[in-house]
Amino acid sequence: MRTVFPFSYLFIGDKMKLKPISEIREFLEKYATELGLTIFDIEVKKGSNPQITVFVEKDGGIDLDSCEKFHKAIFEPLDELDPTFGEPYILNVSSPGADRPFKTEQDFLSHVGKMVEVKVKQSIKGKKSFDGVLVSYDAKTVVVKLDAKTTLTIDMKNLSKMNEYIEF
Repeated sequence: MRTVFPFSYLFIGDKMKLKPISEIREFLEKYATELGLTIFDIEVKKGSNPQITVFVEKDGGIDLDSCEKFHKAIFEPLDELDPTFGEPYILNVSSPGADRPFKTEQDFLSHVGKMVEVKVKQSIKGKKSFDGVLVSYDAKTVVVKLDAKTTLTIDMKNLSKMNEYIEF
């Protein structure tokens, strides 16, 4: 028996098997499209409180109401898909946030010429975090201009996270 919360539902249990994320995504796409949304990502957290979080976005920005409508549209059909083979989980629907990481080629290309925040796995010049202008992107590297004199070419294998620069 599930307990329904405004934006998630809960089953009790601690083990979880999962269908492929691509299958879950494909299944949910039609519901997202019907509401004018795009699925940005799906993340799974296993453990004592297993969770499936679906991140959605839309042109002009996502709001709480859109997340709630999408959640209501998918929670029963997702039960029928049975993504965890009957195991309990919490379903969350969320915005990817203002600091959402770039994941697709389009994410990178649409930010060429704009300020970005960069985090790397292995330090470069003694640092693991940089702010600068994204100069270029290809499948193997990103080039970021830090200032008038310094440009970094970063191997995609060393890139931990890149997102739009947010000024506070």
